[in-house]
Amino acid sequence: MLRGALVVGLAAAQAGFAATFRGPRDRFWQRMTATGLGLGAFSLLTSRAARGTRIGATDIAVGLGSAAALYGTFQVGDTFARRFVPGGDAQIRDIYTLRTLRPKHEIAARLAAIIGPAEELFWRGLVQEDLMARFGRWRGSALAAMAYGGVHVVTGNFTLFGAAGIAGAHWCLLRAAGVPLGALVVSHVTWDIWIFLVQPTGAVAPVEPA
Repeated sequence: MLRGALVVGLAAAQAGFAATFRGPRDRFWQRMTATGLGLGAFSLLTSRAARGTRIGATDIAVGLGSAAALYGTFQVGDTFARRFVPGGDAQIRDIYTLRTLRPKHEIAARLAAIIGPAEELFWRGLVQEDLMARFGRWRGSALAAMAYGGVHVVTGNFTLFGAAGIAGAHWCLLRAAGVPLGALVVSHVTWDIWIFLVQPTGAVAPVEPA
């Protein structure tokens, strides 16, 4: 039987992501930050692994390397999605319009201080740890990756759903292999800021109506 905290947390994540992506677009970052605060706080209250997260020099090095590898994967994926996925180019551009809703330094601060760390504490520190304990390391990790990708279905953006699935599988695989949560926090934060604000994988301007 699944632990009650996991069931409650997954339900809260589904509700939080739905509210974040389905609510008024101009307040996306405020809602995303609130969702992160809620899930992060819940993880710290209910997960020993989340509470034990520390970031040292080795974690920083491993995290940066992991983020670089994931960015390389997304460079390839971006090219494929824009060329071969119906509506892929428009969907990717739509995701990138979120970077224009608030000043870049503010978005970076939200990603680094709350959103990125909270996602790792929740999805890897609580969800994956519980699922690995219940179903075994690799099966539990696969289920955790599916859960992370699954909450993005509410976005209605197939490309974002696919991207979340790939990123989630990347971090879940590393966690299953024994990479510390601290390194995954560094990886998630670095990747978020780099791919979203510093060096997007391709064109970011919205598609002009025909």
